Amino acid sequence: MPRGEIGMIEVRGPNVFKGYWKMPEKTAAEFRKDGFFITGDLGTLDPEGYLRIVGRGKDLIISGGLNVYPREIESLIDDMAGVEEAAVVGLPHDDFGEAVTAFLVMKDGAELTEADILQPLRDRLARFKLPKRVIFVAQLPRNAMGKVQKSALREDYAALYC
Repeated sequence: MPRGEIGMIEVRGPNVFKGYWKMPEKTAAEFRKDGFFITGDLGTLDPEGYLRIVGRGKDLIISGGLNVYPREIESLIDDMAGVEEAAVVGLPHDDFGEAVTAFLVMKDGAELTEADILQPLRDRLARFKLPKRVIFVAQLPRNAMGKVQKSALREDYAALYC
Protein backbone atom coordinates (compact mmCIF):
# COMPACT_ATOMS: atom_id res chain seq x y z
CA MET A 1 0.00 0.00 0.00
CA PRO A 2 1.18 3.55 -0.55
CA ARG A 3 2.14 5.39 2.63
CA GLY A 4 -0.84 6.93 4.37
CA GLU A 5 -3.36 4.43 2.98
CA ILE A 6 -4.92 1.76 5.19
CA GLY A 7 -4.43 -1.90 4.37
CA MET A 8 -4.36 -5.39 5.88
CA ILE A 9 -1.17 -6.20 7.78
CA GLU A 10 0.63 -9.39 6.73
CA VAL A 11 3.90 -10.65 8.22
CA ARG A 12 6.50 -13.25 7.29
CA GLY A 13 9.74 -14.35 8.91
CA PRO A 14 11.44 -16.93 11.12
CA ASN A 15 9.67 -15.50 14.18
CA VAL A 16 6.17 -16.14 12.77
CA PHE A 17 4.48 -19.38 13.76
CA LYS A 18 4.05 -22.07 11.10
CA GLY A 19 0.32 -22.64 11.56
CA TYR A 20 -2.50 -23.56 13.89
CA TRP A 21 -2.13 -26.80 15.79
CA LYS A 22 -4.43 -29.48 14.36
CA MET A 23 -6.31 -26.86 12.32
CA PRO A 24 -5.11 -27.22 8.71
CA GLU A 25 -8.17 -25.43 7.27
CA LYS A 26 -7.59 -22.35 9.44
CA THR A 27 -3.87 -22.41 8.62
CA ALA A 28 -4.64 -22.56 4.90
CA ALA A 29 -7.11 -19.69 5.20
CA GLU A 30 -4.79 -17.37 7.12
CA PHE A 31 -1.44 -18.05 5.43
CA ARG A 32 -0.66 -17.08 1.86
CA LYS A 33 1.21 -19.55 -0.34
CA ASP A 34 4.31 -17.32 -0.14
CA GLY A 35 4.37 -17.71 3.68
CA PHE A 36 2.80 -14.40 4.69
CA PHE A 37 0.47 -14.62 7.70
CA ILE A 38 -2.67 -12.48 7.42
CA THR A 39 -2.91 -10.91 10.89
CA GLY A 40 -6.42 -9.48 10.58
CA ASP A 41 -5.11 -6.08 11.68
CA LEU A 42 -5.45 -2.94 9.59
CA GLY A 43 -2.61 -0.45 9.51
CA THR A 44 -0.94 2.40 7.74
CA LEU A 45 2.67 3.48 7.25
CA ASP A 46 3.47 7.02 8.37
CA PRO A 47 5.90 9.26 6.43
CA GLU A 48 8.85 7.90 8.44
CA GLY A 49 7.91 4.29 7.62
CA TYR A 50 6.48 3.38 11.05
CA LEU A 51 3.47 1.09 11.06
CA ARG A 52 0.41 2.30 12.96
CA ILE A 53 -2.33 -0.23 13.67
CA VAL A 54 -5.75 1.36 13.20
CA GLY A 55 -7.97 -1.60 14.09
CA ARG A 56 -9.07 -5.10 13.22
CA GLY A 57 -10.40 -5.92 9.78
CA LYS A 58 -13.41 -7.74 11.19
CA ASP A 59 -14.27 -4.69 13.34
CA LEU A 60 -14.30 -2.23 10.42
CA ILE A 61 -17.66 -0.46 10.19
CA ILE A 62 -19.03 0.57 6.81
CA SER A 63 -21.66 3.23 7.40
CA GLY A 64 -23.25 4.92 4.41
CA GLY A 65 -20.47 3.53 2.23
CA LEU A 66 -17.73 5.12 4.36
CA ASN A 67 -15.13 3.27 6.45
CA VAL A 68 -15.17 3.84 10.21
CA TYR A 69 -12.36 2.50 12.38
CA PRO A 70 -13.68 1.80 15.90
CA ARG A 71 -10.33 2.23 17.60
CA GLU A 72 -10.30 5.97 16.76
CA ILE A 73 -13.67 6.51 18.46
CA GLU A 74 -12.89 4.21 21.38
CA SER A 75 -9.70 6.14 22.15
CA LEU A 76 -11.58 9.43 22.30
CA ILE A 77 -14.31 8.00 24.55
CA ASP A 78 -11.82 6.19 26.80
CA ASP A 79 -10.09 9.52 27.47
CA MET A 80 -13.29 11.15 28.78
CA ALA A 81 -13.76 11.74 32.50
CA GLY A 82 -15.96 9.10 34.08
CA VAL A 83 -15.43 6.47 31.39
CA GLU A 84 -13.87 3.17 32.43
CA GLU A 85 -13.80 1.65 28.94
CA ALA A 86 -15.62 1.69 25.63
CA ALA A 87 -16.25 -0.59 22.67
CA VAL A 88 -17.56 0.62 19.32
CA VAL A 89 -19.27 -1.68 16.83
CA GLY A 90 -21.35 -1.48 13.68
CA LEU A 91 -24.91 -2.72 13.97
CA PRO A 92 -27.25 -3.42 11.05
CA HIS A 93 -29.12 -0.32 9.89
CA ASP A 94 -31.70 -0.13 7.10
CA ASP A 95 -30.46 3.21 5.75
CA PHE A 96 -26.72 3.21 6.48
CA GLY A 97 -25.86 -0.49 6.18
CA GLU A 98 -24.21 -0.30 9.59
CA ALA A 99 -24.70 2.23 12.36
CA VAL A 100 -21.79 3.25 14.58
CA THR A 101 -22.77 2.30 18.13
CA ALA A 102 -20.77 2.88 21.31
CA PHE A 103 -20.99 0.72 24.41
CA LEU A 104 -19.39 2.02 27.54
CA VAL A 105 -18.75 1.21 31.15
CA MET A 106 -18.68 4.13 33.57
CA LYS A 107 -16.22 4.46 36.41
CA ASP A 108 -17.68 3.92 39.88
CA GLY A 109 -19.64 6.99 40.96
CA ALA A 110 -19.73 8.56 37.50
CA GLU A 111 -23.01 9.87 36.14
CA LEU A 112 -22.91 10.29 32.38
CA THR A 113 -25.59 10.67 29.74
CA GLU A 114 -25.52 9.95 26.04
CA ALA A 115 -25.24 13.71 25.42
CA ASP A 116 -22.20 13.91 27.73
CA ILE A 117 -20.43 11.48 25.41
CA LEU A 118 -21.67 12.70 22.03
CA GLN A 119 -21.20 16.45 22.51
CA PRO A 120 -17.38 16.41 22.83
CA LEU A 121 -17.14 13.95 19.92
CA ARG A 122 -18.95 16.37 17.57
CA ASP A 123 -15.89 18.65 17.46
CA ARG A 124 -13.43 15.80 16.98
CA LEU A 125 -15.07 13.39 14.52
CA ALA A 126 -16.65 13.60 11.10
CA ARG A 127 -20.45 13.28 11.30
CA PHE A 128 -20.48 9.81 9.74
CA LYS A 129 -18.21 8.56 12.54
CA LEU A 130 -20.40 9.83 15.38
CA PRO A 131 -22.17 7.03 17.23
CA LYS A 132 -25.89 6.90 16.51
CA ARG A 133 -26.38 5.62 20.05
CA VAL A 134 -24.38 5.30 23.25
CA ILE A 135 -25.38 2.33 25.36
CA PHE A 136 -24.27 2.14 28.98
CA VAL A 137 -23.49 -1.35 30.25
CA ALA A 138 -22.28 -2.70 33.58
CA GLN A 139 -19.47 -4.57 31.83
CA LEU A 140 -18.33 -5.47 28.34
CA PRO A 141 -18.50 -9.15 27.34
CA ARG A 142 -15.08 -10.83 27.42
CA ASN A 143 -13.60 -14.13 26.34
CA ALA A 144 -11.48 -16.39 28.53
CA MET A 145 -8.38 -14.33 27.69
CA GLY A 146 -10.08 -11.10 28.82
CA LYS A 147 -10.51 -9.66 25.33
CA VAL A 148 -13.71 -7.73 24.61
CA GLN A 149 -16.06 -9.83 22.48
CA LYS A 150 -17.44 -7.34 20.00
CA SER A 151 -19.16 -10.19 18.18
CA ALA A 152 -21.34 -10.74 21.28
CA LEU A 153 -22.34 -7.06 21.28
CA ARG A 154 -23.18 -7.24 17.56
CA GLU A 155 -25.26 -10.36 18.14
CA ASP A 156 -27.07 -9.15 21.29
CA TYR A 157 -27.97 -5.76 19.81
CA ALA A 158 -28.46 -6.74 16.14
CA ALA A 159 -32.09 -5.59 16.08
CA LEU A 160 -31.49 -2.17 17.70
CA TYR A 161 -32.00 -0.14 14.51
CA CYS A 162 -34.09 -2.55 12.44
